[in-house]
Amino acid sequence: MKPHYINRIKEVYPDLEIEKAEVNDIGQNNDVLIVNDSLIFRFPKYQAGIDNMLKETDILQKLKADKHIPAPVPIYQSFEPLELGNVFTGYRMIEGSPLSGEEFRECADDLILKLRSLSLVNVLIRLHAFPVDEFAEGPAAIHDEYKDLYNRIQVNLYPFMRHDAQENVSKLFEDFFNRIDDFYFTSALIHGDFGASNLLWNSKTFELAGIIDFGESGPGDPAYDFAGILASYGYDFFKRCIDNYHNDDPGMEKRAVFYQKTFALQEALHGVENGDSTAFASGMRGYM
Repeated sequence: MKPHYINRIKEVYPDLEIEKAEVNDIGQNNDVLIVNDSLIFRFPKYQAGIDNMLKETDILQKLKADKHIPAPVPIYQSFEPLELGNVFTGYRMIEGSPLSGEEFRECADDLILKLRSLSLVNVLIRLHAFPVDEFAEGPAAIHDEYKDLYNRIQVNLYPFMRHDAQENVSKLFEDFFNRIDDFYFTSALIHGDFGASNLLWNSKTFELAGIIDFGESGPGDPAYDFAGILASYGYDFFKRCIDNYHNDDPGMEKRAVFYQKTFALQEALHGVENGDSTAFASGMRGYM
């Protein structure tokens, strides 16, 4: 796998000297090649990932106009031909490290938590304020999107679930559909996968140093990004961030909680639909 990726990069960028390369293939949607300890190259694992990478590259090129959003800037790219193994993007490595939920929960220093929360929220405010009309793709109708998700879960995951787990999932979605009027929101540009593995932190300033993997980014519900915070760092830090966000959307917390409860199911569904047994087992852990 590594020689093919290296050869492809050299084919497109023959002047780039590659002295060292390391593959990180634990990502769900992309294989990652770390080159010379300074460059990140990403190759989609699935055909759908090619479309996401095209969209992501367009978004990142526009976001670089805002220097306060610490997102990667694509400096290498290959989209001809649009085939797995040939498509890639590359950018300079962002200094910083992800922090686990456990590390957040173990932090008892209120000042550090405040700095992290304000840094995170300030970036989200700028991201969510970015002009949505910059992008051709509009947000999916929330009811239709989650009706489709629910149908796919019933067909593909229910056969593997305990009966009580099926009942709990059905209640989760039926309650959502019954209170759909609570789910009105102003569409914004969202990251779409705003979880711990995609957030890089400065260990000295305790501020957000970078956000990576914009493959799910696009117009959507700002609450979805807060759902990623909830899933990664727990309710207390999530609540701190929601309170610091200062908007006039009273339903944001409820929506974020609902979205977060679907994440494991979405991971399991990804596993079924893409033949990823690891994702399936991880997502179904609490349902079998």
